[in-house]
Amino acid sequence: MREAAFVKQNKDKWSTFESVLVNKTDIAPNVLSDLYIEITDHLSYAKTFYPTSNTERYLNALASQAHQKIYRTKRESKNRIISFWKTEFPMMFKQHHRELLIAFLVFTFFTFVGAFSAANEGDFVRSILGDGYVNMTLENIEKGDPMAVYKKIGEFNMFLGITINNIRVALMAFVYGFLLGIGTLMIMLQNGIMLGSFQYFFYEKGLLWESMRTIWIHGTIEISVIIIAGSAGLVLANGMLFPGTYTRLESFKRGVKNGLKIILSTVPFFIIAGFLEGFVTRHTEMPDWLAIVIITGSLALIIFYYVMYPYQLHKNQKAI
Repeated sequence: MREAAFVKQNKDKWSTFESVLVNKTDIAPNVLSDLYIEITDHLSYAKTFYPTSNTERYLNALASQAHQKIYRTKRESKNRIISFWKTEFPMMFKQHHRELLIAFLVFTFFTFVGAFSAANEGDFVRSILGDGYVNMTLENIEKGDPMAVYKKIGEFNMFLGITINNIRVALMAFVYGFLLGIGTLMIMLQNGIMLGSFQYFFYEKGLLWESMRTIWIHGTIEISVIIIAGSAGLVLANGMLFPGTYTRLESFKRGVKNGLKIILSTVPFFIIAGFLEGFVTRHTEMPDWLAIVIITGSLALIIFYYVMYPYQLHKNQKAI
């Protein structure tokens, strides 16, 4: 890359960083540290390709200022956990909304594929959900309680089992990112097809609303955070494949670090989803309005924390 193109590509970022240092803007030490890593990476690049240039001298001075500020101010806050959830993670996740969108689109596409396949292939639902589950559900439908599967296990045991399984799926979606993202997309494919065929099965039996108002009590958060876990795997893969101005090793490390933060963020939501499935979903006698309140409230929580709140924090940060 020519020096002029390199400068043009990154000058806005350097100017922002310099402004933070000169104006002594109040910024979280971990955020400053991440910016410092990026600047030093650019400095290494400039030393390699543009030695003794004005660009190298400028970046060297900028990195020196940042080093002094970081190691003078970087301290572990007593409220480290609170700051992670309140600012650190949302600010980081804003950078990865693209991966979230890709995971969402892939999952949604294969949900429709699952429903379409179930509508056109007689044995498709059985091949996806298994004969045992389909036969049990048909028996429950005949008995007049199609959602009885959620009542067969004790509340706590179901809560624990579902929560652990969902976290396992999320970890798989992340770890499979090491397969250049293909493994992660396969997890989105499998879960999307399963959901689509599952919902079509109940639609075919004339129980679409009954299934949706029951299943999505816990499924709204559960499915959402599985997609978010998919974005973590794509963040990892992106760090491996597209280092940008970072060294490939540094890009990989950042991909792993950010992906792990995304997975960590899903754990409380999986616990909430497990609680709802174990203790709430089984109450199929609850009025429709209450089910709708839980579903819409769950969706609003996910959209706020993972989409709107990061965007607002990012906007506020740019305004400083």
